[in-house]
Amino acid sequence: MRKIIGALLASLVLGNLSFAEETAFNVKLADAKGKQAEARLIFSDQNKNVTVQVADRDFVTVPYDQLDRFSYEYTKKHRITEGAVVMVASLGAGAIVMLTKSKSHWLYIDYHEQSVPKSVVLRMDKNDYKKILEAVKTHTGKEVEMPGDAKDKSKKEQKKEARKDKDKAESGQQ
Repeated sequence: MRKIIGALLASLVLGNLSFAEETAFNVKLADAKGKQAEARLIFSDQNKNVTVQVADRDFVTVPYDQLDRFSYEYTKKHRITEGAVVMVASLGAGAIVMLTKSKSHWLYIDYHEQSVPKSVVLRMDKNDYKKILEAVKTHTGKEVEMPGDAKDKSKKEQKKEARKDKDKAESGQQ
């Protein structure tokens, strides 16, 4: 029994050590024209940097101390173009595709290189975006800013507080 527990503890420790060295995710790099290329986002604790690789070459490498901020954005848009393509083969199916929405998760990395501000925009997979946001915090120590969500959340919280206050006032009057 002790051997099993010892083996489990050893595997957990070794697993944590390998996690601390390097973590990588598949993403898409967006360029100024809106085109996206397959890329890898790599957090290296050993080198203390974030690297974006495109086609097995380093596109950008940013040391942790040159990172200014990370921002997250969530977008929805109708699939008009895809629907039009499908509509050529099937009118009904094309119309249905046009009515559906695609959802995208974006990560903006703002950094500076010799006091010149720069930015990288990455599209994250829907299955990985939460893991990537957690990895940003774990590896760089920086919080990911969520401008749209923060505004919506604060409005919801304000409404909840107003309802609670109203309920308390009504229950106190009775």
